[in-house]
Amino acid sequence: MPDLLKKYKSMRDFGDTPEPSGGKPKKTKLPIFVIQKHAASHLHYDFRLEMEGVLKSWAVPKGPSYDPTVKRLAMMTEDHPYDYASFEGVIPAGNYGGGNVIIWDNGTWEFIEPGNDPVKAVRAGKLTFRMFGKKMFGEWALVKIHGRPGSKGNEWLLLKHRDEFANPDVDVTVLAPRSVVSNKSVEEIGSSKRIWLSNRGASQSGKNAPTVATKLEAEKKAAKKKATKKRAPASSPRRSARAPKKAASSPSRSSRAGSPRAAAPTPRRRPR
Repeated sequence: MPDLLKKYKSMRDFGDTPEPSGGKPKKTKLPIFVIQKHAASHLHYDFRLEMEGVLKSWAVPKGPSYDPTVKRLAMMTEDHPYDYASFEGVIPAGNYGGGNVIIWDNGTWEFIEPGNDPVKAVRAGKLTFRMFGKKMFGEWALVKIHGRPGSKGNEWLLLKHRDEFANPDVDVTVLAPRSVVSNKSVEEIGSSKRIWLSNRGASQSGKNAPTVATKLEAEKKAAKKKATKKRAPASSPRRSARAPKKAASSPSRSSRAGSPRAAAPTPRRRPR
C-alpha cells in the first residue's frame, strides 16, 4: 500500500513544527471531519474528510457557505494524518503553512453518492455527503473543475445542497468564528507566549459551546418574516380603500368655482 502521507511528511520539519507526523485512525461508526481556520499567509479554511485512514484535504479561501447558489473554490492539498484532526495551535514562522490554527468545526460525515465508495468518488471528481457537526449540517458536495485553462488540476468547488439547513441569509463564518474546542478566535490562539502542542491537550472551555443550528434556524425565520412584512403594503386593501375619502375631503378648483362665495358679484367702481 502506498504511503499516502509521503508528500505531507516531505513538506515538514517535525523537529520544528508541532504538527503531528502521523497516527492511526480510531474506530468510529462514521468517518470524522474537521475544518480548521488557518491564518497562514492568507486566511483560509482547511476542509478535511477521513478516508483511507487519512484526512483528504481541501483549502477553502472564503470558507463554507449555506447559500445553495454560492460555489466556493476549494483547492485540494496533500493528505493529512488522522491525528491532525485534533491539532490547534501555532505553526512557527518559516515552516510550511506557518500561522495560527483553530478547530473551527468537527464531527462526522456520511457518504451519499455516487456509487458506494467515497475514494472512487473523489478520484472521479464528484462527492456528495452529509455532515453532522456543530456548525456544518445537511448535504454538501465537492465537485472537481475540469478543463480550466492554466489549471493545476486541484481546483474543486464546495457546494451546499438545497435542504432544511440551506440558508442564503447567514454567513456561518461570521456567525460562529471561534474554535469549537477552545472557544478562542484564530487571533487569540497566537496571543499566548507559549505555543500549544497537539499532544498536550486542548482547553475544554469550548466543549459545551452551543451549536449554531438554532441560530441558523432563527436567522432563516427572521429573514422570512422580514420578507413578508416588505410584501404586505403592496397587497394591503385598507390603504386603497381610504384613498377616495382623502380625495373627496379636498374640493377641486371647479367645485370651489361653483360655490356661493365664488359666484358673488364684483362690486362696481364708484364714479369720480
